[in-house]
Amino acid sequence: MTEAATTVFLVDDDPGVLKALTRLLRVAGHAVRAFASPQDFLAGHDPAVPGCAVFDVAMPGLDGLQLQAALTSGGIDRPVIFITGVGDIPTSVRAMKAGAVDFLTKPLDHRQLLAAVARAADMDAAARHRHSELASLRQRLATLTPREREVFGHVVAGRLNKQIAHELGTVEKTIKVHRGRMMSKLGVRTVADLVRLAAQVEADTPGQ
Repeated sequence: MTEAATTVFLVDDDPGVLKALTRLLRVAGHAVRAFASPQDFLAGHDPAVPGCAVFDVAMPGLDGLQLQAALTSGGIDRPVIFITGVGDIPTSVRAMKAGAVDFLTKPLDHRQLLAAVARAADMDAAARHRHSELASLRQRLATLTPREREVFGHVVAGRLNKQIAHELGTVEKTIKVHRGRMMSKLGVRTVADLVRLAAQVEADTPGQ
């Protein structure tokens, strides 16, 4: 379970609920940024701050599901917990299909809410770690020379140094030098590690 200091972005148009949940979450050790409307949240939300969001479903102007869709369309991957005074199956199904961490009905069970916040915070931390790792991999790939990138592609495809040399019109000794430099820059020692690195970058590349 994620430790204290998780930031929870709380959005509810009911002042009483907003105040009560803010108090509950702060007592549990979380930082809270409370907003009385979806518009206020969109104006004040900082995607760089780790944490999760708790959205009321039924709000005027922009409901909770639409608010989550606005985040997603903006490329923001923020784990969301939905709360509602009138829980219905179609809405909860839509929420879960949209990637909601949980869908809770009012009056809220405090333990369920705190457990959901802990799960959401863990999901956010894991996603940020993946993004950080991917950014590091891309930075290392960017240091490769054009020829090292070519060798990288051939090695990942399973070709031997002799085959790569023939393909690129050079000698095997030169390929060994390029291969050694390429693997050193990428911080890998084995072909298996190189293949895993390539697969990770490909899996996180849009359109793949």
